[in-house]
Amino acid sequence: MFFKPPLARCAKILNRLMAKAISTLDWCIVRLGEDHNWWVAETSDPVRWDVDGLSIVDPRQLAHLIELVDPLRDYGFDQDLFEAAFIRFRIDKDLGLGKIRLKRIKESLFDSEEKLFVLADVLDEENGPYADLLDHLTRCRVKLLNDLFAFEAKLSVDEVEDEIREEQNSHFIQGKAVHTFEELTSILDYMPAGYDTDEEAPAKGVEDEEDADLPDLDEAEEEKLKNDESLKWDEDDEGADKEDKVDGDKKKADGDDEDDEDDDDQDKDDDSDDDEDEDEKPKKKTKSKR
Repeated sequence: MFFKPPLARCAKILNRLMAKAISTLDWCIVRLGEDHNWWVAETSDPVRWDVDGLSIVDPRQLAHLIELVDPLRDYGFDQDLFEAAFIRFRIDKDLGLGKIRLKRIKESLFDSEEKLFVLADVLDEENGPYADLLDHLTRCRVKLLNDLFAFEAKLSVDEVEDEIREEQNSHFIQGKAVHTFEELTSILDYMPAGYDTDEEAPAKGVEDEEDADLPDLDEAEEEKLKNDESLKWDEDDEGADKEDKVDGDKKKADGDDEDDEDDDDQDKDDDSDDDEDEDEKPKKKTKSKR
């Protein structure tokens, strides 16, 4: 009769085997494909690692992925999960003909100054660290999108996973292997149809730019400033200036009317003087008839 160990023990044994498998992966040889992506051609552990369709992320792609996950930090992104999902390599030797030999290292992805290649830990495709990372990134991305956009119905993780899986299945049907970088960016760049995160924000006016330098005030401080009499001098002076201008215009108008009246009176005086002159002229004497 065979002894059947409990499931928990089986899981521990499996984990040890997986850890050993990872530890024996000391080096790998990668080749540059026609799609300009890097693919694994040979490993130090050919028993557990099947190189058929096994992709690896190059330094340029890794830098882009690190940039893409940065906005997710506000939505629960776990850097340790990202670190655990990859096996790190550095360039050991250029073999020529588009092939490079890589040597495994244990440096952090986010702190290393070397140009790293990273291999996704896909020994357990369903429950391994890379599978956990894909699920984690999807949840973070969904949270970010629901926060950025007012969807009629909130976006769900299942919707995103179904849409991405459908696209990947179409690649498999066509006999195309999905590269790790493409699999990750399909999540990190995911956008539902009809939406775009690159839409330009409305341009700021001059007043907006000036207000941007001012500190934010809470409601209590704002109300206090409204009732502060010492801050109303601008409005009072402005009102006084307006009143002075109106009075000045009015006086000017009145002065113009007085000048017009003086001119009219002068004309009348001139007319009366002419009449008096005519009266003062001696009249001709007429001869009386006898």
